[in-house]
Amino acid sequence: MAKAVACPNCGFTQNPPNAVRCASCGAKMESLGRAGRSREEDLERRYQQEGLSIRWMFIALAVQVVLTAALVFGLPVIISALDFEGGNGMIVCIPVWFLGGLLIGMISPGRTFIEPVIASFIVAIPTTFVLVQNQTVRMIPTFLYVIMASIGVLFTLVGAYIGERIQLGPPPKTAE
Repeated sequence: MAKAVACPNCGFTQNPPNAVRCASCGAKMESLGRAGRSREEDLERRYQQEGLSIRWMFIALAVQVVLTAALVFGLPVIISALDFEGGNGMIVCIPVWFLGGLLIGMISPGRTFIEPVIASFIVAIPTTFVLVQNQTVRMIPTFLYVIMASIGVLFTLVGAYIGERIQLGPPPKTAE
């Protein structure tokens, strides 16, 4: 039986010898490993995204659609005291998208910051349109909806980064 290979990124030692990605953190198992980079370069690259995963982008899109539909549009139907129309709906979207980014960051293998942001951007367009069109009293101008949607997408990035940090654990100690 072949010997398990340690991940050059997180140190996980139970990877099969022919693994392309680490089973723990999802990092690419390069043939050079740490021999091609110094310890400082490894630490600098720890939180950098390596590429765009279409699969995780669609998973993030599904998570953001379900969370937005359930909490922003579905919850007021069930609890009539809640009114998320117009600006109130956009204010609720910001933490909902942050939560979606946090969830995707925590469960996705590897470093995926961009996928939840793209998903939130895709969800923000129709959500903003629906909230602007369905408001009964025009309280704020349309450009403020766009600004709040942009803030929500930015908060998705923050949530995804925090989720990745939670998933990867504390940074390794530097050898001094």
